Amino acid sequence: MKLRYKIILLAVAPFLLSFAGIAVAVFYQATFLAKQQRNTVEQAYLASKEAELKHYVTLGTAAVSHLYNSKQQSPATREEAKKILAALDFGDDGYFYIYDMQGKNLMHPRQPDLVGKDLWDMTDPQGNFTIQDLINKAKSGGGAIRYMWEKPSMHKVMPKLGYVVMLEQWGWMLGTGIYLDDVDNALNKIDIQVAKNIQSTMSWIAGIALISALLIALSGLALNISESRLAEAKLKVLAQSVVSSQEDERARLSRDLHDGLSQLLVSIKLQIESGLVKLGQNNGNPDAAKTSFVRATDQLNEALSEVRRISHNLRPALLDDLGVVAAFGHLADEFESATSLPVSFHAEGDFHALSEISNTVLFRVAQEALTNIHKHAEKVSHVDMQLNCEGSSICLIITDDGSGFDIKGVANHPHRGIGLSNMRERLAAINGSLELQSNIDGTTVIARIPNGEDT
Repeated sequence: MKLRYKIILLAVAPFLLSFAGIAVAVFYQATFLAKQQRNTVEQAYLASKEAELKHYVTLGTAAVSHLYNSKQQSPATREEAKKILAALDFGDDGYFYIYDMQGKNLMHPRQPDLVGKDLWDMTDPQGNFTIQDLINKAKSGGGAIRYMWEKPSMHKVMPKLGYVVMLEQWGWMLGTGIYLDDVDNALNKIDIQVAKNIQSTMSWIAGIALISALLIALSGLALNISESRLAEAKLKVLAQSVVSSQEDERARLSRDLHDGLSQLLVSIKLQIESGLVKLGQNNGNPDAAKTSFVRATDQLNEALSEVRRISHNLRPALLDDLGVVAAFGHLADEFESATSLPVSFHAEGDFHALSEISNTVLFRVAQEALTNIHKHAEKVSHVDMQLNCEGSSICLIITDDGSGFDIKGVANHPHRGIGLSNMRERLAAINGSLELQSNIDGTTVIARIPNGEDT
């Protein structure tokens, strides 16, 4: 996988994981709140139904109160009360019923076949004694009670909420009730709506996450394209600079060889030939011949110096002969002589473990840093060079007290910072690193490489 895609993946993956965590938290909270809402609605619904049933029972007892409180009590009085209560209903499935204390049904307007039957041992599908529970509730002061009973309009056993009271004077248990399937249907509708809302919220979160991830990916691709174009532009400039540097170096070597070394060798040849001619004459003058040979010797020394200079420019011999510390000291002296800028050099540590490549890289980095100071630094009055051995690394620090420069601006400019790029590439080749610090008080170049033979 390419680096750009890895970067995009590292940006998108945590983002999507965060959204997934948010979605899980929202789903959990929404589900929890939905359960709370359902319980609250159910309790409120049942409370209202209990109050409604209580009113119905109060209405029923009020309808027969004149008979119940009559001084003349007879079976006819009770039969009249049954007729009144049987006539009181509310809807298809709302009615009153009467049982005696032994579980015998005395009145049931929707199921007349139950009248007169002993239902004391009657149980519901869960095995509960329905009539016994109703009578016990009435004996304990009355109130609401849940039980299972056949719904007349559907002929199915369904949950029912009843309300019962005792008519002690007649030995009756009077009750009524409403079926809870309507309540369950209403709660199921709420559950369905809540589930739809949760699903819609999850869809919104997923959509937002997907769109955001796409935007991040597109932004990353756009940034990568922009950076790639900038890198390509820098690479082209760098390639042109390398080619140009190679041609300049070849031209310089050609000039040095042609204008300097070649002319010296020709002059030496002529001086030697002149001396030989003078020696070969019959009346030859040995002093004149000696003068020619002396001149040839001097010019030969000049030629050797020129060869050393060219060789030093290609690769400093001091690195091989005296080591990196002496080479850096010589470089500091040369720079000070060429630019008249005072340069102080200090080395501390043992550098014998450095390989030939590492020595060369450090030397070239130092050359490039000093060249940048000479070409670009302003208001410089002093340059300091330090070469330190810091445990497992070698650190080269070059500092000037100039006015500094904009590091980011130079790095982002396609036609600037070529020297800095070369320094970074040289160091990266041996697992080294380059650090730049620049402000109005000066600039510091810090190069670090591993200390060891494997460098």
